[in-house]
Amino acid sequence: MKLTKFKDPLTIPPVLKPKWKTDKYTYYEVSMMEAMQSLHSDLPKTRVWGYEGMYPGPTFEVEAGERVYVKWQNQLPDHHLFPIDHTVHGAEKEKPDVRTVVHLHGGRTEPASDGYPDAWFTKDFRVKGPFFEKEIYEYGNQQSSRALWYHDHAIGLTRLNIYAGLAGYYIIRDKHERSLNLPTGKFEIPLLLQDRSFHEDGSLSYPFQPENNLSGIKPSIIPSFFGDTIVVNGTAWPYLEVEPRKYRFRLLNAANARFFRLSLDSNQLFYQIGTDSGFLEQPIGVKTLLIAPAERMDIIIDFSNLEGQSILLKNDAPTHFPSGDPVNPNTTGTVMQFRVSKSLSRIDTSVIPAYLGPITKLQVPMAKRTRWLELSEEKDSYGRSLFLLDKKKWDFPITENPQVRSIELWNFINTNGDDHPIHIHLVQFQILDRQPFDVKHFKRTQQIKFTGAPMLPDLGERGWKDTVKCPPGHITRIIIPFSPYTGRYVWHCHMLEHEDYEMMRPYFILPPN
Repeated sequence: MKLTKFKDPLTIPPVLKPKWKTDKYTYYEVSMMEAMQSLHSDLPKTRVWGYEGMYPGPTFEVEAGERVYVKWQNQLPDHHLFPIDHTVHGAEKEKPDVRTVVHLHGGRTEPASDGYPDAWFTKDFRVKGPFFEKEIYEYGNQQSSRALWYHDHAIGLTRLNIYAGLAGYYIIRDKHERSLNLPTGKFEIPLLLQDRSFHEDGSLSYPFQPENNLSGIKPSIIPSFFGDTIVVNGTAWPYLEVEPRKYRFRLLNAANARFFRLSLDSNQLFYQIGTDSGFLEQPIGVKTLLIAPAERMDIIIDFSNLEGQSILLKNDAPTHFPSGDPVNPNTTGTVMQFRVSKSLSRIDTSVIPAYLGPITKLQVPMAKRTRWLELSEEKDSYGRSLFLLDKKKWDFPITENPQVRSIELWNFINTNGDDHPIHIHLVQFQILDRQPFDVKHFKRTQQIKFTGAPMLPDLGERGWKDTVKCPPGHITRIIIPFSPYTGRYVWHCHMLEHEDYEMMRPYFILPPN
């Protein structure tokens, strides 16, 4: 259905208040609840699932080193908003339809608080998954300032639970960030980007089965979801009124599968100052930003001298990325509008620092082990697409078992046509390079024949990361220090339909010898 663009203002999620706070720790309780929420004023209210009953959930703001405890409470109905494909591993008929577990994405978190996919629980902890260990999660926040996010991670249902609304921001602050004199307060704004589709009654639409599906399974998992409406912070095609000054935006791609390649129709620069896991060494000025599902970017836009103008944030990333259908300029090609319509409330003394701090570069000789891991597309027994990591399904024996405090080099060999954003729980890593190779030769011989020189990561990727784009026909190399915990974690593609259908693997960090 056709919705009027830029009719509704951008919603900014409130900051979550703790239940109590002492000098030793902070305690929160967060309930997952169903709610009716307006996502566009042309639509009837939409039934969503949200943390604290709001979509997106409220924003955590914590201090680096602050010990935080969160009691996540499932108060959702017994029936899901969307049909469930029970042929998907982890979503079998004998399991409850409504199951949740919360993952702090990018967090350096002990295993029992990480949100392991099999550690799900139902309403009021009546039923618990096989790996359930904690009712109150602990986050030590032993990390520098950065924007993380929290979202559902229940095995076999992640795509549906996040699509229903279970996602929110988790921002860590520190003294160094405050010393940089960046835009703050009302001039720092989170932008959580997603795509959705709607029925005429305002309800969310998720495909019942893929087009041309001959499997006979109804409902059937789809290879990837792409909606026809862009939603920012839970509002379809919003506008934001700004002053003629600098603003800091914390970008998050929380879409199921859509990449965004963003630009401003004013042809001005984005100043990127940070990535998934903290600041870059120095800002970069770019006219386009490519952000994959689960990636974050810390950017500044300067609206000075643009009084009275309206500026569009646009998207031209194909679906699937990188070689799928072009976006529709009238729908998914537009994200939101900035209106430079407010008077300057005070002189803008914030800055775009010339230098943001050092990043210690990891070197290849530091790696204790090198792994070669294929990202492949197979077919399941019904003829449907099945994406795998290293040709292994979720419940195959664990094969990635680095030692704690060791460094490893992982090579992602992408032999299919999608650009897969790979996320590794617990750790932050650095991208070394990407190099094209002969895919047909590799599939025939299992031997790598490079067809071009290695390419350094983009300037905006040359910091610490927790999610990496792995383009088709390339080997993407990352270097990873595994610390500080031992135990069971996961790594997976963050295209949610891929993650839910076997493109996820457990890994285990071993104690030292």
